[in-house]
Amino acid sequence: MKGLTAVLAAALLVVPAGAAAPPFQTAAPTAYMVDLSSGAVLFAKDADRRMPPASMAKMMTTYLAFKLVSEGKFKLTDSFTVRPETWQKWHGPAAGSTMFLSPNETVKVDDLLHGIVTLSGNDACVVLAEGMLGSEEAFVARMNEEAKRIGLTNSHFGTSNGWPDEGRTYVTAKDLAALGMATLRDYPQLYKDFYGKTDFTWGKTMGGGAITQPNRNPLLGKVAGADGIKTGHTEEAGYGFTGSAEQNGRRLVMVVAGIDSFNGRIAESVKFMEWGFKAWEAKPLAPAGKLVGEARVQLGSSADVGLITQNAVAYSVPTGQSGTPKVSIVYQGPIKAPIAKGQHVADLVVKIDGLPDQVTPLLAEDAVSEAGFFGRAWAGLMSFF
Repeated sequence: MKGLTAVLAAALLVVPAGAAAPPFQTAAPTAYMVDLSSGAVLFAKDADRRMPPASMAKMMTTYLAFKLVSEGKFKLTDSFTVRPETWQKWHGPAAGSTMFLSPNETVKVDDLLHGIVTLSGNDACVVLAEGMLGSEEAFVARMNEEAKRIGLTNSHFGTSNGWPDEGRTYVTAKDLAALGMATLRDYPQLYKDFYGKTDFTWGKTMGGGAITQPNRNPLLGKVAGADGIKTGHTEEAGYGFTGSAEQNGRRLVMVVAGIDSFNGRIAESVKFMEWGFKAWEAKPLAPAGKLVGEARVQLGSSADVGLITQNAVAYSVPTGQSGTPKVSIVYQGPIKAPIAKGQHVADLVVKIDGLPDQVTPLLAEDAVSEAGFFGRAWAGLMSFF
């Protein structure tokens, strides 16, 4: 491996000093937290246990909608009509959270997404799913395809809104955090546009007045930099929340689940996020877009590909401690061509004694095409020596 920057090369030469993870206690049966600046898992409690997500499943619905909009399949200004059959099923107290859509009403994609993200509307999810892919079943099938593609290894979706379905829909806290991180990574502008609103107005009361509903996000207005992501609640699941906040360029994603009360969810979420920012600190390692090394390429037009950071890279240590990082670049190689520019092809792994490994993706600096006939022939010949 050649081309490491001086800071990373120096880090490879030191023996890591020990560090002890700061303690944290939570009443939440399940809890998980990741620091996106370093890839460090700051806390994990029963994070691989399968559980019903309730409305946190709507994060997957939103992710797929963001993807379809970003690909140009739909515009935010496109409109869908509320089918009377859909309205009949998803209105009234028995249908849970609602955007208060009306039968035969025409609604823009933009408004439906606000109805899902801010109001947690079960009706909005189904109308969006039917409008985009013809049926909720077809949309849910695509949700599961996307879940697999982005690495949700222990999740499955049976509905677009997380409504109880006899266990067909399940997630883990680790997968919910991964879904939140994928949304932030893949669609940062759409995330900014739709998450973090304190309320949204849609629908009319019997007297004709506008209906404004608040966002149930327990961090908004209580933790600086909080801007997402999604709450969930059913009798089966209890009260859960996948949240995110950014302070001084450092972003955390957290999950709590199985809490037994609305107020308990607020208290545990705020306490958890504040602990993440106060008990840990991130130390800079490499700026965004920095070339940190090269990886060998198999049967490519180039023998190597540069490895760059997508965002600024740091490593996390408990506040006040001085663990020293040992840094390495890890990939399964040589990497087979073709390689797309910006493709995730390697990882930057930081090791500090006493803490879990901290892993940050590294991207291909440039595209590498497949080698031509003579290049492949030469590579085959050289493999004998």
